[in-house]
Amino acid sequence: MKLWLDTANIDEIREINSWGVLAGITTNPTLVGKERGVDFETLLKEIAAEVDGPVCGEVVSTNRAGMVDEGLKLAEIAPNIVVKAPVTPDGFAAVKELTARGIKTNMTLCFSATQAILAAAAGATYI
Repeated sequence: MKLWLDTANIDEIREINSWGVLAGITTNPTLVGKERGVDFETLLKEIAAEVDGPVCGEVVSTNRAGMVDEGLKLAEIAPNIVVKAPVTPDGFAAVKELTARGIKTNMTLCFSATQAILAAAAGATYI
């Protein structure tokens, strides 16, 4: 079993990480917006520097091209960044393209086995 946190609170991340049990982080712009006024990319960079494991940052675009563009930008932040995209037709297409470019991905908002199978077929690293 692996412990992942779904948060953008850097103090919480540091505390749990100090326990030696943290496998990764998943976050999104909404969670980042609740934190001390830091922009999404800056906080992702800070989290990625704190955590050795994967740090999933979610795109906000709803169309394939926008998700790919955002994903490419997010992937440049740090080597442990994983691009998170929603389980939608455009999300599947974006994940397929990002995966083909060697970028790790996480598909979110997956509510059925069928959606998980499609996410896996698209090449998602995590679901």
